[in-house]
Amino acid sequence: MQQSTPSAVVIGDALIDEIHDSGGVRELVGGAALNVAVGLRRLGVPTTLIAMVGHDEAGAHIREYLADHDVSLISSDAPLGSSRAVVQRDAGGEPTYVFNEAAQGRSIRYGDEARAVLADADLAVISCFPFDVPAEVDAVADALAGVRVAIDPNPRAGMLSDRGEFVRGFERLAADAAIVKVGADDAALLYDGDLDALRARLRALGADAVLATAGKDGAILEADAGILTAPIASLPGPVIDTVGAGDATLSAVAEGLVGARPEAVEEWQKLLDRAMDVAAATCRAEGGLLRTPESLEDGERGVRGS
Repeated sequence: MQQSTPSAVVIGDALIDEIHDSGGVRELVGGAALNVAVGLRRLGVPTTLIAMVGHDEAGAHIREYLADHDVSLISSDAPLGSSRAVVQRDAGGEPTYVFNEAAQGRSIRYGDEARAVLADADLAVISCFPFDVPAEVDAVADALAGVRVAIDPNPRAGMLSDRGEFVRGFERLAADAAIVKVGADDAALLYDGDLDALRARLRALGADAVLATAGKDGAILEADAGILTAPIASLPGPVIDTVGAGDATLSAVAEGLVGARPEAVEEWQKLLDRAMDVAAATCRAEGGLLRTPESLEDGERGVRGS
């Protein structure tokens, strides 16, 4: 009997980014979880996204974008319509986000279809999830029972209603995770800013592995095999947009865990180095659409997303 290709499920946000900068105003399909789902699919992993998407014009754009990238969608009802973020970039290119009411009140439900897909998946990835809403955490924890999980808390200041509750919800799921990805921004917003201490805390809670990313300072991955480091990858061409780097990193790490169980130091180092390469390539174009070094060499442009 032929075995099916290992698959992944991503749970989290999907939205429209309304970008305002010196180039004017434009809209891109985005959301951290959506970026990760599309990224996984571009890396060859059959992927389903579970997210709240409205039946409106914005929702139609989101659905079309996912279909273009061959990502399946299981959508929850969106009584306030699809989520939207107004993104303002400063002179240095750094973004600030203002989220609409739908995004701030996002909610995800797990019906029979979602539970069946999760049961079949080799890995579930959670990113930009409302960990500060206990009912949402209870629901996702129930749906994920017995499923390997990768988590990126990816908190947004504009959607964070209760920092303490967010930390409690996040750590509840992180304690059983196959890997947790955290960044310097997460440490600053949720903890005291000490990324090394946060990495140690998550390991002590029970996470099998923790990937800590620190922008220009590269990344550290800690697992039972040891502590590994990797610098930012050096690729040809200028850095255009760093917004999608974290999502691309998570996609590449998750891709390395689907159908695989890294144990040796060499296996984890290979996974980490590949993730840094993918993140660097993604930064060579605007938006969050994952790129690989190979795609840059081929002159690929892709469909724009954020």
